[in-house]
Amino acid sequence: MPAGQSSALVAARVAPGSPPDHQPCLIAIVLPRAHRLRRSAEFGDVVRRGSRVGSASLVLHARVRSDTGPVRVGFVVGRGVGNAVLRNTVKRRLRHLVSERLDSLPAHSTIVLRANPSAAVAGYDRLRTDLDASLETLARRLARR
Repeated sequence: MPAGQSSALVAARVAPGSPPDHQPCLIAIVLPRAHRLRRSAEFGDVVRRGSRVGSASLVLHARVRSDTGPVRVGFVVGRGVGNAVLRNTVKRRLRHLVSERLDSLPAHSTIVLRANPSAAVAGYDRLRTDLDASLETLARRLARR
């Protein structure tokens, strides 16, 4: 499947011994592999050398690259946010919000989203509002350069 199809649905594999009435579940592919930031060195580079925009529930670090690759995004949700279940919930919400905005992110940029402890109690709408405000501020800063 092409990396650009972030909202495509894929049928999960069914085990050979599954009952015949078992329907395959659908799994949404949220953030394509080409858009994921995975290496620690890349995270560190963006956090140290990039622009920073903060809000109540998250901090956005961004750096425009010189290559022509796709926008790449990484997420940092530390233990201060809460237990593993809560951290994963916050991470899933942020991942989903970012995947909806991939086309509007600054071209050729690398972005790291760091969740603040207040993200644990922030609802989906609050995270959306904070992310949109941070992205607008970032776009203004990058336009000045």
